[in-house]
Amino acid sequence: MKAEDLRALQTPLKDKYRADPATAQQTLVVEAELRQEKVTCVVKTPRGPVEAGLHPSTGGTGEFACSGDMLLEALVGCAGVTLAAVATAMNIPIRAGTLRAEGDLDFRGTLGVSKDADIGFKEIRLVITLDTDAPADQIESLIKLTKRYCVVYQTLQKSPVMTTVVR
Repeated sequence: MKAEDLRALQTPLKDKYRADPATAQQTLVVEAELRQEKVTCVVKTPRGPVEAGLHPSTGGTGEFACSGDMLLEALVGCAGVTLAAVATAMNIPIRAGTLRAEGDLDFRGTLGVSKDADIGFKEIRLVITLDTDAPADQIESLIKLTKRYCVVYQTLQKSPVMTTVVR
């Protein structure tokens, strides 16, 4: 995609959101169905169902998607799309690129083995490898803007307010 093609797609949306900021406020919804007999949960996605289960380090077989992996997948997916869009807008040609997310967990926490062990990722690293001739200052700007506009990256950095409703 060329920068002008991306602008043609996004300009009407930007104009709409500037004119009526309320239209930019949207709630994304994802649903899942519990499968207690298998200790899994079927997440409904537009691309089909994804069955999430226990990670092998918590007793799972590895047969099902792990929600921790899915979180990291969401990060690389969002960062990759954002990076591609920003590079396109900046006219930075990238021949190839990879993104890798690594997250450190102490499984003692989620298994209740140790109250002192944190539950959740202690550290997440996003590793971006690019094959480009762009100068270092452009790459630095590209990465800065990618981190700034990546929804998942920003959400992980800022930790949103969480609420739970039981019906």
